Amino acid sequence: MAKQDRSALIVGASRGLGLGLARAFLARGWAVTATARGEAPALASLSPVAPEIARVDIDDDAAVARLRDDLAGRSFDVIFVVAGIADGAQVPLPQGDRAAALKVYETNAVSPIRFAETFAGTVAPGGLMVLMSSVLGSVSLNEGGTLESYRASKAALNTLARSFAARHRDAPFGVVLMHPGWVRTDMGGPEADIDVATSAEGMTAVIEERLGQRGCAYLDYRGETLPW
Repeated sequence: MAKQDRSALIVGASRGLGLGLARAFLARGWAVTATARGEAPALASLSPVAPEIARVDIDDDAAVARLRDDLAGRSFDVIFVVAGIADGAQVPLPQGDRAAALKVYETNAVSPIRFAETFAGTVAPGGLMVLMSSVLGSVSLNEGGTLESYRASKAALNTLARSFAARHRDAPFGVVLMHPGWVRTDMGGPEADIDVATSAEGMTAVIEERLGQRGCAYLDYRGETLPW
């Protein structure tokens, strides 16, 4: 398959890593559909080709269903659910706001899997359902604590993704949980290790290499396998 025949749906692409991924896939010749909750001027201004832009809030099941209906008849070689939050991440869970912690769990773990389920039938044979995870979701690597609600949400996402992959084991696509690295974004902060372009270009290269493979993998932006 020529790259220009490949298509990607990037979910949560108005800024940060989602925007970087849209730019990286476009640069590799992919057709890109990108979603945002509201206006997305940075997406619309990508050049020389801007992606198709759709509106959706992944925490809204009805909106997700409408998007699926709007895209009826379409298939994607890659669906990458990027959207996530880290509200209250610096506060230890026992001292934090209960509603904020539950919202992080909803947006980072429940909503991506519900979105994946709704769109599972639109992944092309040999394609990938990719979910933005984090090395912080690794239970075995959590020796220092901190960022508790965020860590827990990504660990939950990893577990739910493995269940999703098992439920769809006969489907003709694979599942990837992706750690983007520690990236200089609004969420990652200015002291992070790498910039958005480095992370996005690495992730797109890993994804292209992974096309056609089944099962569920937990990888970083360099293609290294992470421990669960």
